[in-house]
Amino acid sequence: MQIIHILALTLILGVTLTVAPFAKPVQAQPWRPVRGSILFGISGMAFLEQQEGSTSFLIVHDNKGVGEGRLAMITVIGEQAPEYSPINWSNQPLPVDLEALTAVPGQSEPTFMALTSSGTVYHFRLNGNLQNVSVLNVFNLPNLPEGTNLEGFALQQLDDKLLAVWTHRGKDEEPGVLYWGVLDLETNEITPQGSARLTVPFPESNVRHISDLKVDSAGIVYITSASDNGNDGPFQSAVYVAGGFSLQDNRIVFHQNQALVPIYHLNYHKVEAIELVPGTAGGIILGTDDENMGSSVWGFDGMF
Repeated sequence: MQIIHILALTLILGVTLTVAPFAKPVQAQPWRPVRGSILFGISGMAFLEQQEGSTSFLIVHDNKGVGEGRLAMITVIGEQAPEYSPINWSNQPLPVDLEALTAVPGQSEPTFMALTSSGTVYHFRLNGNLQNVSVLNVFNLPNLPEGTNLEGFALQQLDDKLLAVWTHRGKDEEPGVLYWGVLDLETNEITPQGSARLTVPFPESNVRHISDLKVDSAGIVYITSASDNGNDGPFQSAVYVAGGFSLQDNRIVFHQNQALVPIYHLNYHKVEAIELVPGTAGGIILGTDDENMGSSVWGFDGMF
């Protein structure tokens, strides 16, 4: 993760750095299947906890029907297949088409926000038994243009401001759009601060330019991109550093990476979820929505 972060800063700031070559290439672990069938695709992911030998995440599914799952926990232990534990939504009306999930930073009790493709945000916490949730608030993202189809939502603390970032996925010649603003947790209001259009060089066809994103504590923005060739694929995906956020004159500014180069090319899978895990054992983890082929996860940089 440290090498990736150095390269990210290099790309954004336009600095030329000489990085010592690896003694051998950094290898990712094989994809680990989570569940089969179209009802178990992973469309968003948030880190829960890491203990010796195991790592747990919340995931959301983009299901729309009554009786279909919306939320689950997966736990990766050693070399075992991920353990999948469904989590019941509360008695609120079920959300439709959840596409992103993020932890809320700086909370004494962990809470999370999940976003639908149409722009509705659900702020919730897990109950003590980890079998259901309590919805704390529901609100809508501001000023969404007609035809917006959202696939990414992330929160990050930048000094005294809670940065909120959300993304329209785009398709082929239509750019993806990254929006950002400042979220007030007391009022659930977001003050928009800007937007940026973005297209990726890979995948090359049927591409969703932004299928998910996360922002690290330094403001660096990681995005995933994916091709969608229907429920049976084939699929391709990539991971990029899209740029970085900083505070300038008490306003959040986005420094866009003008030369997008994939950190990873990924064949055969449609990545729709990315998470950044902190700490020395942390790294990047990806989740897939492979439609009829179900879902898988993949961890980088010694994640598991």
